[in-house]
Amino acid sequence: MSKRAVLEVIALGAEDAVAAQAGGADRLELVTDMAADGLTPSRETFAEIRARVDISLRVMLRLADGFAAGDVDALVRRAHELRSEGADEFVLGFLDEAGAADIAAVETLVGALDGCRWTFHRAIDRAADRDALRKQLADLPGLDTYLTAGAAAGVDEGLPTLLAEAARRGEPGYEPQLLIGGGLRLDHLPRLKEAGVDAFHIGGAARPGGWAAPVSAEAVARWREAVDA
Repeated sequence: MSKRAVLEVIALGAEDAVAAQAGGADRLELVTDMAADGLTPSRETFAEIRARVDISLRVMLRLADGFAAGDVDALVRRAHELRSEGADEFVLGFLDEAGAADIAAVETLVGALDGCRWTFHRAIDRAADRDALRKQLADLPGLDTYLTAGAAAGVDEGLPTLLAEAARRGEPGYEPQLLIGGGLRLDHLPRLKEAGVDAFHIGGAARPGGWAAPVSAEAVARWREAVDA
């Protein structure tokens, strides 16, 4: 029996989390402050969400807008706090000034995760060389996913890149799962699924009322149906 595709939904709090799970989400990306494109939530928020849902939770490790690591020691402290609450999956990704992976910052933070699984997020869409970034990160423990739109502007522009990378699945640097998000629409799904993509990430698409409104279980259910079709 084939394993169903992953549907990951951004959750800002417990209300979002409960609705996303009710709609059929497999996993949540936990963030705060979407005005800054998603920062690390508090340990209290994580604990409340963990108590309300039983699906996988990936917690963002990012303290400021942009893709610079900033205060790595502070990130490590936040990671330890979240680990103490039971967090065991994370999302992170940092670039240096040249657009390469900030390997020192990433290695330090991954070391603090002590083997936890993690996603390298859409920093890859701002990288100077996507292939080189993948090769830089290939041997880091726990990396099992790249969240990407294929381009900084979103899936519309990045679709050719996504299809090309899907075709390279299993090559060195291309073993992690492709999780597609960033301007993803329902009409993108057929081509992506045909190419073998089996993981999808939505944020605003789960909120018909906008980011000021909570996740809609009905909207998530529509995506669940389309992803499974």
